[in-house]
Amino acid sequence: MPGLLQFSILFFFSFFKILPGKAQFIVSGTVFDSSKINYVPDVRVISTGGLFAITDSMGRYSLMVNEKDSITFSYHNKPTQKYAVKTIPDLNHYDISLHVIYKGKYSFLKEVVVFSKSHRQDSIENRQTYADVFSYRKPGIQTSIAPGGGVGANVDELINIFRFRRNKRLRKFQLRLEQEEQEKYVSYRFNKNLVRRITHLQGEQLDTFLVQYRPDYDFLMNAGELQLDQYILNCSYNYKIELLRHDAGK
Repeated sequence: MPGLLQFSILFFFSFFKILPGKAQFIVSGTVFDSSKINYVPDVRVISTGGLFAITDSMGRYSLMVNEKDSITFSYHNKPTQKYAVKTIPDLNHYDISLHVIYKGKYSFLKEVVVFSKSHRQDSIENRQTYADVFSYRKPGIQTSIAPGGGVGANVDELINIFRFRRNKRLRKFQLRLEQEEQEKYVSYRFNKNLVRRITHLQGEQLDTFLVQYRPDYDFLMNAGELQLDQYILNCSYNYKIELLRHDAGK
């Protein structure tokens, strides 16, 4: 113990002998590459007072200096110029960008603009994707013009007439796509925001109303905006009467 205590006392006095009467500060910040986006780790931050620090994985460093020190940033043994501590405006946020390119774990995308598709655009895109299915018609006997100018039966159509399983599958798929398209159209016209604005319903009551009074596709195809608004308003009167009766029956 006496030897350890003696060593500690000697180290204490020897340290303050190096920096006698000089005010000490902590300078800290982040080191970026030339893009000013990617952090640069393993950069040595060296003070002329003899101390140094190494940036972490996030490019951060913290170094003790005195007022007469200057600091240098060294990456791959290539140091920057010296920066006098007394010229640093904010010792707690002294960030610097090195003339290097550092490829980190994460890449940053350029500005991304997101456009919301309308129902019409979605419908057109869906029909383009499944054009063969939407245009499917039950095969029948058709004529075709031969290269020599003669008229004959369309061989492909004749073959397709007897491909019963294929025809049944295509027709079933076509009906399903048409039904999905109609349901999307109903949801587009009879939407939650519109119903909430007209009925002032909220929460579970709004969700129940949307299911219970959901109109069919044929009605919406022939209804204008005013007709749809009136339909929703009339249904809301009936729905609120039902709610009152339900509450009274409890």
